[in-house]
Amino acid sequence: MKASVKKVVLAYSGGLDTSIIIPWLKENYGAEVIAFAADIGQGDELIGLEEKALGTGASKCIVEDLRDEFVREFVFPTLRAGAVYERKYLLGTSFARPLIARRQVEIAEQEGAEAVAHGCTGKGNDQVRFELAYKALNPTLRIIAPWREWDIRSREQEIDYAQDRKIPITASRDKIYSEDRNLWHLSHEGGILEDPWNEPEERVYKLTVSPEQAPGTPQYVEIDFVEGTPVAVDGAALPPVQLIETLNKIGGAHGVGRVDLIENLLVGMKSRGIYETPGGTLLLAAHREIESLTLDRTTLHYKDILAGKYAELVYNGQWFTPLRYAMDAFVDATQTRVTGKVRLKLYKGNVIIAGRKSPFSLYREDLATFGEDVVYNQKEAEGFINLFGLPSKVEGLLDLSRVRPTRYRERRSQ
Repeated sequence: MKASVKKVVLAYSGGLDTSIIIPWLKENYGAEVIAFAADIGQGDELIGLEEKALGTGASKCIVEDLRDEFVREFVFPTLRAGAVYERKYLLGTSFARPLIARRQVEIAEQEGAEAVAHGCTGKGNDQVRFELAYKALNPTLRIIAPWREWDIRSREQEIDYAQDRKIPITASRDKIYSEDRNLWHLSHEGGILEDPWNEPEERVYKLTVSPEQAPGTPQYVEIDFVEGTPVAVDGAALPPVQLIETLNKIGGAHGVGRVDLIENLLVGMKSRGIYETPGGTLLLAAHREIESLTLDRTTLHYKDILAGKYAELVYNGQWFTPLRYAMDAFVDATQTRVTGKVRLKLYKGNVIIAGRKSPFSLYREDLATFGEDVVYNQKEAEGFINLFGLPSKVEGLLDLSRVRPTRYRERRSQ
């Protein structure tokens, strides 16, 4: 028995890890365990969750619908920032953790618990995301991370532990994948996916059909934005949760949003993850198009730099930090005119831009046209080129005078 804890609030999903953590906490800490599950779009995974938690030893199971909060306060700000980790990952798990942790801390304070616990392994990113949130929101709470304490070292051993205690689980030695689902995405890890040479089995995917099985006829979808936030699909105004659900169905039916990524974990190793983000893929593509119309060049280019830093910050669990709030202030300032409509063409896993328009568009056909125009004086380009090319001209003069040879004239020997 470890140093006793009277009461602990566990971030509970009902999956393999947290299912065995409830009895483990009772056996090793003598603690009363309150299970907390946040509904952020797991769907059927929440069915029977309370009965399962109580049946495995929890004194209480709290299940709360946080979907609207999840989209408004975590999904949309990240979308508006254009944040994508390592060119592919739309951060579905990353920004879910701080929301869960925030509510978990609030429940611990309400219930008079002195500790919080999570089921994250000691190898992954989620332990950092949960614990940085705990420390930012209430650093007096004790943190219990069973994966860093117990003798269990594999999912196979977890299954044995559960079977010994007659704990109902869905994982098996044949289906050993670890999955994380919410309204934004579904991730898959483990099993044969740990070998990066292995192609994912089709049975892995649940939100998207294979491109081969997608319809042979393209589908067009229109998405409206107001100040960088999506508000309507095909002309119908939708609340945030319904909007994402609608786009998930549309994108998933056309095989859109599959990602196979070898990512660099915060803890230093590489990991292979399979992600399905159909609706998010459509929203990201559409949002970029509205920005391409409405942001000036220097702002757009600078925002692209910030997007990568924002993605790293979210991925690393630094949601509750002054830097993230400062970044959001910049993003908010850039989005005031990111309003308009984008038309997408979906076909066999592809997202093709079919049109975009905005009342704040900076695109001027009379300036861009290759036809005859009376707006742009092409002779003025000569002076611009002379000034812009002045450094190259100076280098060239030095080369000709032999003062300082340049490499511009080098020829490779044949």
